[in-house]
Amino acid sequence: MSIRSANQIRQEFIDFFASKHGHTFVPSSPVVPLDDPTLLFTNAGMNQFKDVFLGTGTRPYRRAVNTQKCIRAGGKHNDLDDVGKDTYHHTFFEMLGNWSFGDYFKEEAIRWAWQLLTEVWGLDPTRLHATVFEGDSDNNLGADSEASEIWAKATNIPKEHIHLGNKKDNFWEMGDTGPCGPCTEIHIDLTPDKSGKSLVNKGSDRCIEIWNNVFIQFNRNPDGTLSTLPAKHVDTGMGFERVSSVLQGKKSNYDIDLFGTLFAAIQDLTNAPAYTGRLDDMRDTAYRVVADHIRALSFSLADGATPSNEKRGYVVRSILRRAERYGRQYFGTREPFLHKLVPAVVEAMGGAFPEIRQRQSEIQRILVDEEESFLRTLDRGMRLFTDVAEKTKKSGGKVIGGHDVFDLHTTYGLFVDITRQMAEEEGLAIDMPGYQQKMEEFRDTSGKGRKKLVITALEGEIPPCNDSLKHQGMATTANFLGYVTDNKVQRAGTLKAGDTCAIVVDRTCFYAEQGGQVGDVGSATSPTGRFSIDDTQRLGDAILHVGRVESGFIEVGQEVFLQVDPEKRLPTMRHHTVTHLMNLALREVVGDKVDQKGSLVDHEKTRFDFTHDKPLTPAEISRVEDLVNDRIRANLPVTVATMPLEEAKKIPGVRAVFGEKYPDPVRVVLVGQDAVAQATATDSVEFC
Repeated sequence: MSIRSANQIRQEFIDFFASKHGHTFVPSSPVVPLDDPTLLFTNAGMNQFKDVFLGTGTRPYRRAVNTQKCIRAGGKHNDLDDVGKDTYHHTFFEMLGNWSFGDYFKEEAIRWAWQLLTEVWGLDPTRLHATVFEGDSDNNLGADSEASEIWAKATNIPKEHIHLGNKKDNFWEMGDTGPCGPCTEIHIDLTPDKSGKSLVNKGSDRCIEIWNNVFIQFNRNPDGTLSTLPAKHVDTGMGFERVSSVLQGKKSNYDIDLFGTLFAAIQDLTNAPAYTGRLDDMRDTAYRVVADHIRALSFSLADGATPSNEKRGYVVRSILRRAERYGRQYFGTREPFLHKLVPAVVEAMGGAFPEIRQRQSEIQRILVDEEESFLRTLDRGMRLFTDVAEKTKKSGGKVIGGHDVFDLHTTYGLFVDITRQMAEEEGLAIDMPGYQQKMEEFRDTSGKGRKKLVITALEGEIPPCNDSLKHQGMATTANFLGYVTDNKVQRAGTLKAGDTCAIVVDRTCFYAEQGGQVGDVGSATSPTGRFSIDDTQRLGDAILHVGRVESGFIEVGQEVFLQVDPEKRLPTMRHHTVTHLMNLALREVVGDKVDQKGSLVDHEKTRFDFTHDKPLTPAEISRVEDLVNDRIRANLPVTVATMPLEEAKKIPGVRAVFGEKYPDPVRVVLVGQDAVAQATATDSVEFC
């Protein structure tokens, strides 16, 4: 049989679960998780299903399969420094996965995984090993004997290839609290004589993990104890590049056909000698770094990331500058070259991910602007680094001073991780504490964010709430159904003066934080007490009214009178409309390439986040202000309509936040006309 292409392997995985086992194919979520502030980048297939595991959301299907675009760079999961040094680290990678949301469990997951690996893909069963959880006395958990028995009975894996694994390797947790459970990992022995049994879970490249099946059956409570979840889930993950290297008989992820396309493009562009796969050759290291980084850049920019000096944008800019430095130092490039590699990424991966083909020109435009800006100072920065490194060595030192690292960053754009990497190549280290001290002195202190109620996973079922009244007025009556405290849903009880929690009612006129607009504040009054509401948050189909009992007491089952604070709601509404007008004015001033990336709307101000390749000039800012103020003074009509999503997408001039998920039907807000049918491309029309 001919060697499978990587694209064929991806499709066979999806077809196996979708066509043979009733899974719904769910497209990859954006690698930029605009709806999850806890993540810089999507780093696992389960990210888009996190609300299901937490019990705060649902899906219209119970079985899912997909391939998820992931980036692990920056934050807790950061592989950036390791890329290029070995055969398997990546910043961008794909994660193949199948999921069960309260449907099938261990037996089906194990049996189907074995069928795909051995029957469809033809892997030698005698090379495969399975690990199962050995138990944990600290949590009074026994070994996962159920999984062990399934492996023994439902597959033909050799019995001696079923291994016990510890909590570190075989028990998955979402975080300090929340859903968790044992997992079974599948490893493949790559030794010539199949002698790799002792290498399982030992971090050897001769016996590697290829698939992890997580059985989510517990919840980790705030006190560290475990409780059994009412619904059990399956969450699996398989590294696409790794399994492709196995199925193609390669020793390195970078030897699969997807990277071959990129290496050929790099060689054609730079006239460098061909890639040879050596780990001790800096030119081959540069091949791996540039190929990896152009994938990460293409997908992150396609999904809405923008280079900057803060947070996610800093990571994107750092990836670009690392790749640019390798190109200059080891391929001899003297002009922007990364943007010229984007067509190769599109050729290799555009079939599976059409968004990179659709946004190819925009990706290239952003890249060339960033490259040109960095290259203006890169040569001088590299010369200064060379001088500093030589001076350090001549003095007998081993550490480049923090002041020099600071200068390289702020003056020449060499981010600290790039300087650290260059120093390591010279056998030197950097004075990180000294650099950080200089940066602290240089940086303006940023303000602290508002304190938020944090929900990890709820114990108990939270009732849904009808919040359609939020657009109809600022007062209503409702039934007090329960409250949430310490991540537990209480459906009976009494709250006394001073108690803090989130109350739940059957209907509400309060607006829960969404789309950049802060949650409403106000009060809930019963015949026996008053509850002051400081914030309103959405949790799946429920609305949480967060606050404290101000006086008296309130009891579950009472009728309460809900009152939104009009002194906060009314200016917040006005500021929300202003963000729509700002969006329209920005497009008129700087063009349709502007994409909204978010906003912050409260009773005091509005902030509008958008993409643009350079700062607005004072004249442009003034023009935007004039256009917005002119429309405010014109007292234009504001028209609201609810309509099917596909129909709404056809409205002339309609705008949506890139990466945002919208309901169907969707609420449309039009500024400037009395009816949606009258909308033109010059009006403000947005999903809201």
